[in-house]
Amino acid sequence: MSELKIGDYVTAFYKTGKYIGEITNIREEHYLVRVLAVAKHPMQGDIHTGKEVDVPFFHERRALAYREQANMPKKMVKPYEGEIPEYKDSLKEAVEKIKGELQEDASPWAQQSLKHIETLEQDYFK
Repeated sequence: MSELKIGDYVTAFYKTGKYIGEITNIREEHYLVRVLAVAKHPMQGDIHTGKEVDVPFFHERRALAYREQANMPKKMVKPYEGEIPEYKDSLKEAVEKIKGELQEDASPWAQQSLKHIETLEQDYFK
């Protein structure tokens, strides 16, 4: 695969979320990616002890904001082709998808995650 370059549109995974964005800088092991849309909302809770509720701190994980930039590990960044959805529409769709998945899971982790997602949803779409 050829090296991606500044200005390329990409998908990138970042802390359990997946985003569509544009490369704005290239570093040794990372691409700096400007977020343009959300493809998958980040999971809630402690990423080091997945799907556990009994952890020291159950994290509320927000999606990266529109045009927020983040260093994404090069191995987690792939070329993107196609239309880039509007950020708010993509965020709403990603939130609905994760809520649906969590509502089908009766585990304590899913129920705690759902509470966090619903709180985030109120903040995102006020």
